[in-house]
Amino acid sequence: MKKLQGILLIDDDDTNNFLNNRLISRMDITDQIREFRNGKQAFDYLYAISQGIVDANSPEYVKPSLILLDINMPVMDGFEFLQMFDKLDPAFTKDIVLAILTTSEHKQDTERAAASNIAYLTKPLTTEKMEGVLQAYFPAAQ
Repeated sequence: MKKLQGILLIDDDDTNNFLNNRLISRMDITDQIREFRNGKQAFDYLYAISQGIVDANSPEYVKPSLILLDINMPVMDGFEFLQMFDKLDPAFTKDIVLAILTTSEHKQDTERAAASNIAYLTKPLTTEKMEGVLQAYFPAAQ
């Protein structure tokens, strides 16, 4: 299986990040996982790498193939992050898959994700859910 370039976990819950990181590591689908506690931190990071501010040879550099995004977070929530993400250079973002990973099953949230054509997963993340995302968005990686 071809590994993903990198995965960003954007969630304010340390336990979720720990468990998701372990699951992804066990699945051996990428060698690079970065965690952010809110959408602003993640957006600032993505902006910096999209502008070449972070050296591509730096150990801090991870251009994600996949972003797993929580909705309910402090500072900048998941939907605010999505609005900002759309302002990044399309040449940079075209190969990045976004997937919402949340406890919310609220109809308004699922409809907003569907309108943006974004995968919507409910927590907890499982091997089966992750494999579904891989099959749907990264068929060459299978």
